[in-house]
Order: sequence, then C-alpha cells, then structure tokens
Amino acid sequence: MKHPFLLLLIFSVSFSFAQSDQEKIVEDFKPSSVNQSGKEFPKVNSEGRVRVQIEAPKANKVQLDIGGVKYDLEKNKEGVWLGESAPQDEGFHYYQLNIDGASVPDPGSKYYYGAGRWGSGIEIPATDKEFYALKDVPHGNVSENLYFSEITQQWRRNFVYTPPGYFENLEKRYPVLYLQHGSYEDETGWSSQGHANLILDNLIASGDAEPMIIVMDNGYAYKPEDLEKAGENRPMSSFEEVLINEVIPKIDNKFRTIPNRENRAIAGLSMGASQTMSIIMNNLEHFSYYGGFSGTANFPGDKKLDADTFLNGAFSNAEDVEEKLNMIFLSLGTKEAEIFFKTVNEFRDMLEKQDIDYTFYSSPDTAHEWLTWRRSLYQYAQLLFN
Repeated sequence: MKHPFLLLLIFSVSFSFAQSDQEKIVEDFKPSSVNQSGKEFPKVNSEGRVRVQIEAPKANKVQLDIGGVKYDLEKNKEGVWLGESAPQDEGFHYYQLNIDGASVPDPGSKYYYGAGRWGSGIEIPATDKEFYALKDVPHGNVSENLYFSEITQQWRRNFVYTPPGYFENLEKRYPVLYLQHGSYEDETGWSSQGHANLILDNLIASGDAEPMIIVMDNGYAYKPEDLEKAGENRPMSSFEEVLINEVIPKIDNKFRTIPNRENRAIAGLSMGASQTMSIIMNNLEHFSYYGGFSGTANFPGDKKLDADTFLNGAFSNAEDVEEKLNMIFLSLGTKEAEIFFKTVNEFRDMLEKQDIDYTFYSSPDTAHEWLTWRRSLYQYAQLLFN
C-alpha cells in the first residue's frame, strides 16, 4: 500500500498538471461556421481547437477523431460527453466521433463527401479567408447537370459554375475550366469544401480573373466490363474517355462555351492532378492550360508521369511543350507529406532542365487539405485566358 503522503503528492501533482493544461485553453469558443442550423456544437476557439459535445448516456468511451489523432471526451452526470482537440491548422478539416469503437458523424455539423463517405467537416478560420468569403458582389450560379454515360452505362452528374451575367447577356460566350477533385472525394467537393464559386465571384468582381465556366465532374468512372474483371481490385479508370467523348461535347452543346483549346483549361488536386496531367498529355487538341494542385503523384492504376513520359508521350521537344501549352501551374502546401514534395519537385526539376516555363505556388502553413487547394485555385484562375 502506498504511503498516504505519497498518494496526496501524486494527486496534487496530477491536479496541478490538469489545472495547468486547462489554463492553456483559451475559453473563447464560438459555434463553427459550418454547423447545422441552430446547433451550438461543434465550436472553435482562437487557438484553432475544436470542442465537441454529444449526448450518449449509455456509451462507455467517446472520442473526437480529427487530424489523425483521437481525443478522449469526458461524460458529465447527464450523460453528455464533452472535450476538445489540440490546436488545428487553419482551413477545412474532416472529422468524426468514435463511440464505443464505432465511427459516426457529429450530428451538429454539416456533412461533406470525403474519405469515401459522407461525414462531418469543420472550418478553422483562416487569416486569408476573405478571398473565399461570401461577399456583396455579383454572384454566379452552380447548377447540377445530369447526363447518361454510354461509356459507363450509368447516370452521372457534374456541377457547373456559370459566372455573374451569364443569364443576362445571352450573346456572350465563355472559356471553360475543367476542375477535378481528389481521391475518395466527388463532384461536390469543389463547390462545397472548395468554395470554387465564391473564389471566382470575388476574383471576377475585382477584375482579377476572366469570367469563365467551371465544370466539376466525378473522377471515378468505370466501364461495366472493367468493374466485372477487376473484382475486389481497383478497375482501370475510364474517366479520360468519359471527359473527352461525353462531358466536353455535352457541355459545349448545353452551355455557351468558346469551344476551342485556347479557351479550355484543366486542373485537379492530388489524384485529380495526376488524372488531369494524363488527360492533357493525350488530348492537347482540347486544352491549353494545366494546373496540378498537390501533386503529379502516381496513384494505383495511373500511368507513370516521369520526364520521358511527359516529353515523349505528348511532345516532340521542350519547344513543342511551350508552343502547345499556354501555362503549366504547380502548387504545394508547405506542410505536405514527403511523397508530394518528392513527386512535384521531380517534375519541376524535369521542367527546369528542359527550360520549360511553369508557375509554382507554395501555400504557407498548410498540408494536403482544402485551404491549400482553395489558395491554389485562387492563384491559378487569375492566370487563365488572359
């Protein structure tokens, strides 16, 4: 048995540490900007901590799972669990609650499609949030565009941003940006998590970007026979075929586009960066601008994108690259994982050795996350169609 004095000392020290840790938390929590209507929790404070609350009186253990770390919550006598995370980076984050081993969305937050499922998301206010803020400027529209794909034998959809004035000046035609999401996300990402429409509204209002149409499609597209052959493995993607042979013709037919390569750009984030690089290399007659946000990294089933593939696969030499592409834009967050630095920097080295002009943007203090990609779109859009 431990000496009573020792127990008292241990208790005093533990209480002191707990009290000290509690004093470090700034108690200026406010409801998140992406809460469901009328919901008080989750909350965010000025340090970037996320505080959550959920009623689960019969649960034995509840945790907040965010940023790859799980934080234990504490239950009060009413059966309500409460707790907070360590400070998080600025920007948007997916998160979930873990209740007795089951991962579930937070009933207080809005839901977003990411990590392969609909789940919770939260905004840590960014110091530069004004560029994607909802402001008193003319706004464009985001419409849901349904179409049947003969290639995949499925109904598919894309979301289409049309700029302010599109429905007023019926004679005007517009250039188009095809903008792709990342792995385990879908066509909702860029207009929901990414705020692409608000970024363009603000840029167009300030005169820093040309009015343009943005098409946001689903990068997962498979032929029925390929799905059957693959079984439990990842099937060969048919997205390039769907985009070139179905999406672009349908968009040009339905919207007032300027249907030529000089007025058509493509970009994507992460997996979408890899997909769009392959697409532009094989279809230079369709695009003249390329944007790769967070990577030309290769994903399972993708073609390897190295120097030989890039130069010999689509171009005859470096001069040919610059003749056919008006711009190559690459970007990374300064806190990205090493694999993304490796692949993007290898690609940059290849471009520099060949004296091929490109634009590189580094997003300060962000990792593989939506604030990196919002900032990348903000930079990229200003360089298009000038």
